[in-house]
Parts: sequence; C-alpha cells; structure tokens
Amino acid sequence: MTDAFSSSSENVIQRVVDVTVKTNTPVGELEELYQIRKTCDFINEHQFEKVALQFPDELLVDSVAVAAEIESNSNAKPFILGDTSYGSCCVDEVAAEHIGANCIVHYGSACLSPSKRLPLMYVFERRTLDLKKCTTAFRDLHPDTQSHVVILYDVNYVYAINDLLTLLLPDYPNVIISELLVEGEHCYSHSRTKRQHDGTSLSERDDSQVVYQFGRRFCLKGGLSITDYRMFYLGQEGATLTNFMMTWNRCAFCSFDPIKMTARTESVSINRALMKRYYAIERAKDANVVGILVGTLGVADYLSIIQQLKETIRGAGKKSYVFAMGKLNVPKLANFLEIDIFVLIACPENSLLDSSEFYKPVVTPFEMEVACNKKREWSEEYVTDFRHLLPGGRSHVPLAGRQEDEDETDVSLITGVLRKQNLLSCEPEKSSFGSSVVLRNQALTVANTNSAASFLSERSWRGLEKKLGETPVVKAVEGRRGIAIAYEEEGTSP
Repeated sequence: MTDAFSSSSENVIQRVVDVTVKTNTPVGELEELYQIRKTCDFINEHQFEKVALQFPDELLVDSVAVAAEIESNSNAKPFILGDTSYGSCCVDEVAAEHIGANCIVHYGSACLSPSKRLPLMYVFERRTLDLKKCTTAFRDLHPDTQSHVVILYDVNYVYAINDLLTLLLPDYPNVIISELLVEGEHCYSHSRTKRQHDGTSLSERDDSQVVYQFGRRFCLKGGLSITDYRMFYLGQEGATLTNFMMTWNRCAFCSFDPIKMTARTESVSINRALMKRYYAIERAKDANVVGILVGTLGVADYLSIIQQLKETIRGAGKKSYVFAMGKLNVPKLANFLEIDIFVLIACPENSLLDSSEFYKPVVTPFEMEVACNKKREWSEEYVTDFRHLLPGGRSHVPLAGRQEDEDETDVSLITGVLRKQNLLSCEPEKSSFGSSVVLRNQALTVANTNSAASFLSERSWRGLEKKLGETPVVKAVEGRRGIAIAYEEEGTSP
C-alpha cells in the first residue's frame, strides 16, 4: 500500500544517474582557452593579492589547474568560487568579499550586467565555430544582399566575430556587428570586438542611432530604426536569445547553432509569449500580498529597484515582503502560501523565469509596475533590465501622485469580480500596532488587508507551541526505528 503513494526507498538508493562530465583540458591548451598570461598581466599590473576565480559548473573540472597556473605566474593567491549564490552568468561579488578578494576573474558565459564593488575581468570560453558553415547559413537565410541585419552572438563566440564580418562584408554592405561593451570603470575584457568596418567609432556617431543594451552596442544607419533590421543570432537556444527576442519583439529573428550546425528562422510566437506575460500581469493585479525575491546581490542598483518596488506595491494597496533565498525552486516558494504572487529581481537573462511549475506566478519588476502603476501602460515595449525602470532610465515612469489615486473599481479579467485599488495609500509606512485594520481614505473608512499575519491567524495549525510550564515532565522512552516511510515495528500491534 505504501508503494502506491511513494517510490521504494531501495530503488532510490540503487538508482543510477547519468551525468556527463567534461574531461580535463590538456595543460598545453589552458593558456589559449583561459587566457592565463593576460590574466596574470592584469593581476600583476594592478598588484592584486587575493583573486577570486569564478567558474560555472561545466568548467569547474579545469579550475584547479587554472588556479595553479595563475598562482605560479603572479604574486596573488587565487581562490576558486564554485557554487555561485545565484546564476553563474552573474558576478558573485558577495562570495568574493567573504574571502577578502581584491578582484574577480569571471570565466564562461556572462550576462554582462554591471557590477560596482570589485574590479572585474571577463574571460569568455572559446567554443568551436565553423565559419564556413556559419557564413553559408547566413547567406541561405538572407538571400537579399542589401538586407539590413544586426549580428548578435553569445559571448563565447566573440573571438570569431571579426573573421565572420570579414567574410560577409564584401557581399552584405548593410550588416552590423554588435560590440561587447563591459560597463563600469573597473570592468575589463580581453575579447572585445573591433570598431565598425567604416572606421568611425560608435562614440562619434549620433547618439540617437546608437543602441546600447545587455552589454552590446551597435549603431544604426541614419534614417533607420531598430524595427527596420533583421536579427541574426550566433549561439545556442537559451535565455540569451529569449531575452533578445522579448526586448526587440518587432524584429524578425533567425539563428545559427554552432553545436548542432543548424540554422533556422525563429518561429516561436512572440505575441503568444507576451500574452502569457500579460496573463501574469493580471494575476499581479488580483494579488493582495506580493513577495519580492532578491535574485542577485551583484547587479548594480538592485537595492534601488527593491525600494522602488516597495513604494509602487504599497501605492497600489498591496502588502510586500522581501525574500533572499539564493537559487529558486518550487519547494522553496511553496513554503509561503500566504504570498499571492512573486516578483523576481535578477539580471535580464534570469528574470524571465518560467513559473508554470510554481504554485504562484513569478513576474518581473516591469510586469509588476504595469500592474501597480496606473501611469505605465502595456505596450509593444518590454523591459527585462530593471535598471531602465529607475529614475533616469530610458523606461522610467513616475508613480501616480496622491491626488490621482482616488479609489477606483476595476474588474479582474481572470475572476470577473470587482477589485479595489489603493487601500493602503494612506497607511503609514511603519506602524507600532499589529492590527491589520488600516485607514482607507479621507472619509475614515476602514478596510481589512490580507497580510501574512491575517493568513497565519486563519490556519488551523500554526506551528509548534511552547506551552512553558504547562507540559508535564516524563521520562525518555525508546522510540521507533527506521525511516519515516517504513518503521521497523510498523504494522505490528503494540
């Protein structure tokens, strides 16, 4: 009967898990793949004493050998950062500060989100690329040689972009290569692309024609907008490509996968994906209690967006709670049933989380602002970088003032019921009382807010109660043996 509700404990112990382990890179190839000489020059030039080496899981197999080479060719003591606090694409400045590091060397794929605490150097993985097949795939996808195309790419193929540009330019004069640009005075990268082929630097062009986003920068031709260009992406399908397609959702995308050696026109319906995000916005409008998930401690201005979200959520008459729990999974978030919806603060590539398996939806800061800020409307613009939502950002929209936030009645598109807004607009930010009854408006009408405390009070089981002095003292007795799924004496009479 037990097996009908759970699997056998013996099968779990004897189960064989297939794990693909990357083989160690030969010592002779470490210099080229991990740019050890340039890394040591960077360390010695700035006289760093402690260096944090951050590796993704797939490159950890070479971490010890790389650290040994750096230690022997520099005056610094290297420390290996393995299991990162959040996504491996983000720089883990918190872990580096724990060991007192003077700088960070980040290996492998990166989202290029700005970091401001420590000096940073990027070393991208040099993945294999067949330039001939890539060029042939590009020509097949763009038969018109006068097409205006922007070439985007995974950072691990930046070393080959200049060669690809050389092969395409004679036949495709309107091709534009995006340039990697690491933001910040203390950020360094030895794999940047050269300037555009016409010899004019991007900084000398008209600022209105320069597009700078997600660590990439490219310049559009005069009189053209981003919607007049097609996008060609070089890399595997994943978060980076999805982020590009959601942001530039009015552009046609095609891609070439260097691993599978296949090219295709991206046929994923962006409109359908945007409608799924809009459904999440409607769920956010229905929510009364919002959980703010801190998904990064390294991306610049993350504290500012937390504070802005608190004010926006409170202005919409909702309660908010902040959670810092590292990498997210379904069981973690399932512990907080009183939360109606979560908003994730992370880098652009990790913020578009597929929450279909979660018990409660997970939205982005942009989507939460659409739900709570009456001045922000749902349009063709989709923002994944939360820094653009802050004051001074290109997509910042001020919060509606108090004179505009009279109570409004809105109809939920999901439940069909009326919902009230701005119930907490007159509530003080901090209260010394534990009551959930607050003033709703100038007429002194009261409203009951659905906070976590009221949710807990409605539960039949509220956790272990101490009952100090009320429980009789008894001698310890021998308990049951075994595991919870099958105790030894289970099924026998006492």
